Amino acid sequence: MSDYLVKSGLSVNKLLVNFIENEALPGLVVTADQFWNGLAGLVAEHGPTNAALLARRDTLQSKIDDWHRRYGPVANNPQGYEFFLRDIGYLIEEPADFTIETAGLDPEITTLCGPQLVVPVSNARYALNAANARWGSLYDALYGTDVIARDGDLAPGSAFNAARGQAVVARAAEFLDTAFPLQTGSHRDVTSYHVEKDGERRVLVAATAEGRTQLKDAAAFVGYGGTQDKGELVLRHHGLHVILVIEAGSVIGAMHPAGLSDIIVEAALTTIQDCEDSVAAVDAEDKVGVYRNWLGLMTGTLQDSFEKGGRQVTRTLQADRTYKDISGQPLVLKGRSLLLVRNVGHLMTSDAVRDAEGRPIGEGLLDAAVTVLCAMHDRLNSRTGAIYIVKPKMHGPEEVAFACAIFASVEVMLGLAPRSIKIGIMDEERRTSANLKAAIRAARERVFFINTGFLDRTGDEIHTSMEAGPVLRKDEIKSERWIAAYEDRNVLIGLACGFSGRAQIGKGMWARPDDMAAMMSAKIGHPNAGANTAWVPSPTAATLHVLHYHQVDVFEAQQRRHNEATPSLDELFSMPVQVPYSLSRDEITRELENNAQGILGYVVRWVQQGIGCSKVPDINNVGLMEDRATCRISSQAVANWLRHGLVSKDEVIATFERMASVVDAQNGGDPVYRPMSENYQSVAFQAALDLALHGADQPAGYTEPILHGRRAVVKAREAARR
Repeated sequence: MSDYLVKSGLSVNKLLVNFIENEALPGLVVTADQFWNGLAGLVAEHGPTNAALLARRDTLQSKIDDWHRRYGPVANNPQGYEFFLRDIGYLIEEPADFTIETAGLDPEITTLCGPQLVVPVSNARYALNAANARWGSLYDALYGTDVIARDGDLAPGSAFNAARGQAVVARAAEFLDTAFPLQTGSHRDVTSYHVEKDGERRVLVAATAEGRTQLKDAAAFVGYGGTQDKGELVLRHHGLHVILVIEAGSVIGAMHPAGLSDIIVEAALTTIQDCEDSVAAVDAEDKVGVYRNWLGLMTGTLQDSFEKGGRQVTRTLQADRTYKDISGQPLVLKGRSLLLVRNVGHLMTSDAVRDAEGRPIGEGLLDAAVTVLCAMHDRLNSRTGAIYIVKPKMHGPEEVAFACAIFASVEVMLGLAPRSIKIGIMDEERRTSANLKAAIRAARERVFFINTGFLDRTGDEIHTSMEAGPVLRKDEIKSERWIAAYEDRNVLIGLACGFSGRAQIGKGMWARPDDMAAMMSAKIGHPNAGANTAWVPSPTAATLHVLHYHQVDVFEAQQRRHNEATPSLDELFSMPVQVPYSLSRDEITRELENNAQGILGYVVRWVQQGIGCSKVPDINNVGLMEDRATCRISSQAVANWLRHGLVSKDEVIATFERMASVVDAQNGGDPVYRPMSENYQSVAFQAALDLALHGADQPAGYTEPILHGRRAVVKAREAARR
């Protein structure tokens, strides 16, 4: 234990001690003794409850497994299944109607609607890019993606394509005509924009060949700034700002008769800086790296230098944007996304800190204490002093209440006002989905968002019903009515609990970062469904997805849906099993190969290089964003088919070996990559195989225990070589 120091009876890795005492505590009124005593108190008070809740999960799962072995799939006896779940305490009585009581939230949570990014906080460059994605160039997003066709005269090419540029300008004018229509004519025909005085206020005047005109909604013009050579006009629609950049002397500005050289849109209003599914943090060194970046975001000092285009670039946090309003008074627009932090769930432990018996403590307890401590340095983020923690993978109301109890203890420990820490409930485990109203009630004084996520939710559905029969193929599951019921219940229960205008209702990720045209066709369904926000995979995607929030008034959509009937539990539990012999061997092989490729492509980078989030090509060579949630569903799908005899163990192993060569070829350009097909006993390959062969035995089907264990082996070997 030479790497550890004793702090208040805990054994704490020296790296963490140094970070807390020399980086996180300076500048705060919290002392080192106060922190370590408080952490020891957290472990003593909440550690036993944490263990009991995890044991409760296992007990419930064992009883559900027995029910399915006896009765088969839910469809055989849906009423009996629901009665059984109530009898064992999996389902609890739904509470009477109530309204959430959370106070002190920022407008990005309560009254503004727009995209949400999720980014691994372990990667400083990505973390900064996401924080700065509050503003994005619409011209760049249109030019650089397939939203504008990429064939024929519009092909991007290596040099600037003027024809493509003209198409971008035309498409952007369509957006302006929709969000900011003129009294007469179109923005594409404007020859000049002017700010003119009208009494004590300024108005925006647009000149066209047909004469002068103004915005139909004069109140949409809210400010102006810039210089004589490069002016900026600030518009607002549905609470979102849009900046017209006038620079006639630029290459792009010359393409527009009014010199409109760019349109800067307010895009990613909120960003989840992730300590969980998209990071690979398996020891004290990794955890300190995660915490250090979060601290840098809170102090505003985080920066990252890298080479881009042959030159050195240093990225920092963007400053606020300053203008004059229509009365000539200062107008300041926030320059950065509102940052939320996602802690780990209740399952994992961390040996960065060990208790008096030498056991790793609950990683969720450590995350709560340290991420809140870092957030106490907040200088740029919340304007209300709120600390936003997204809590994943909670199973039912009692685990939500437990998270709230932890946060209350952290507030006392660090001298914060009660309920300073807010909680985001990720509705991604079935016991939470089925008891969502009760889960929200357990957090009614802290909850700031609920959201849905197809991948983790489906992974848990498969694992919970592992013994019911062979699961459908992944693409088939997406169209099942239980998914629609899950999505609708989340929105409708949230609205019934008073979320509209008070808190966020969110939707899940667009997983194909290169398919922006498809995203623009599909993802408008999220605001139309009444969701305040939805996840996107990149700042560019946020810049495009925000157009949907100009097309749809989310609060009108919520009002429209408010009195809809909530789908029943019968619908929520309706996922069928595969009809015996309905799939050909070719179909089974194809599905197995696709799952194997996704698992291998993700796991090899996780284990070899510590990369927690990757773009991995699928069987059709379509790049998909993969994290532990996507890996969970793929591994559970294979484990389920193995359990029910659709595939054999030998077939799984042979398929993984075959697909290892495919993944090796896809990573051929990576100089640090180590091929798996040359050594099937490699740590990375065996980790991927374990997820499939032993997936049914993993707690709730989670991938973390196997991945963490295998990554720790690789890190130990690397340390020994050094």
